[in-house]
Amino acid sequence: MTTDDTPAPGASGTAPAHDHGPRLHWAQRAPEVYRAMIALDAAARKDVDPTLAELVKIRASQLNKCAFCLDMHLADARKAGESEERLHLLLAWAEVPDLYTPKERAALALTEAITHLTDGFVLDEAYAQATAHFGETELAHLIALITTINAWNRFGVSTRMTPGKA
Repeated sequence: MTTDDTPAPGASGTAPAHDHGPRLHWAQRAPEVYRAMIALDAAARKDVDPTLAELVKIRASQLNKCAFCLDMHLADARKAGESEERLHLLLAWAEVPDLYTPKERAALALTEAITHLTDGFVLDEAYAQATAHFGETELAHLIALITTINAWNRFGVSTRMTPGKA
């Protein structure tokens, strides 16, 4: 119920406020799914450079607004030696071409294309750019990695997982 002074939820053009605490500890309620996700994640990372993998995971998590995954992968990237400058500017990676390698840029473009699935498919330009920098096996693992982090993000966002609390 709203009063004359209280706008209806979403009336201001923003999402209605909500509690940010966890809704459900999904990994405890579906441990087989959790274990399968862990195995998929490990298999997907197999042929992908660890630093690149963290950049991809962070970028997808930014796009999906998954605070839990952002918190985790920013910490992992820092532990792996990633610079604060590159982490801070990852949101605008396309605007700072000298800060990321052509291979990283191709992976980030593919991450955005797979995460957004414009008109239901991955744009040919993003895919072609990726094939110019990745062999078929590495590309297959990169696509799996991007798909996996998107799945993790959806678990995190839908159950409102709290950063720093597994």
